[in-house]
Amino acid sequence: MDIAKRLAELGLQLPPIPKPQGSYVPAVRSGNLVFVAGQLPMREGQLTCKGKVGRDVDVEQARAAARICFLNAIAALASAGVDPGQVTRVVRLGGFVQCVDGFSEQPKVINGASDLCRDIYGDIGAHARAAVGVNALPLDAAVEIEAVFEVALAANVTAAPGSSV
Repeated sequence: MDIAKRLAELGLQLPPIPKPQGSYVPAVRSGNLVFVAGQLPMREGQLTCKGKVGRDVDVEQARAAARICFLNAIAALASAGVDPGQVTRVVRLGGFVQCVDGFSEQPKVINGASDLCRDIYGDIGAHARAAVGVNALPLDAAVEIEAVFEVALAANVTAAPGSSV
């Protein structure tokens, strides 16, 4: 799949991989799975959406931030040596929404990432998901997205006995 072409059709482009905000790497590959660390709505080193949803940020702003987080998650694949076009399945998205007490629209916020995932990857973008409200996120971000991608195995990688490839 030509991700750059698909993104261009959507009027988007992959950003540079955001710098980790702690002692971790953006993504780790284990066999045919790539685990992407939580991504914030960062653009050019700046947080684009901060504060609590339901007070400082409305649902639509938070949905847009979740889209940025997902684009950053795709960009993070490169740090694990994976071209985003090698994705064979988006397995799971985890979404965290910094929100006020009583806020219950986390699924609507994280739909920003989920809908973009399907727009980019089509049927292989259908994924399991969590949408969780939290009291605080790093840097006061309004949203954070983590992801698990299945990718094609490299020619020199063999599956463990008894597993399917």
